[in-house]
Amino acid sequence: MNIYVGNLPYSATEDDLREAFAAFGEVANVQLITDKFSGQSKGFGFVEMPNNAEADEAIKGLNDTELKGRNIKVNQAKPRGERPARRPRY
Repeated sequence: MNIYVGNLPYSATEDDLREAFAAFGEVANVQLITDKFSGQSKGFGFVEMPNNAEADEAIKGLNDTELKGRNIKVNQAKPRGERPARRPRY
């Protein structure tokens, strides 16, 4: 299951997320979303857990809990829908 993690402090690392979710089971992948120009965290990321039961427990156990001073939001990630075409900038 792919899990969305939001409201992350900018100081949070992929290792911080892996450690928090590993308490609930196997973590297959962690991706912290960063700005492509500055490299700074955008304050959200994704965690992939292969076992859905463990992922559900992680969502219940971590949603609205504190990580490095901020209460994080944790829920099942929604698939990316069709994105509207971007207008060219002139």
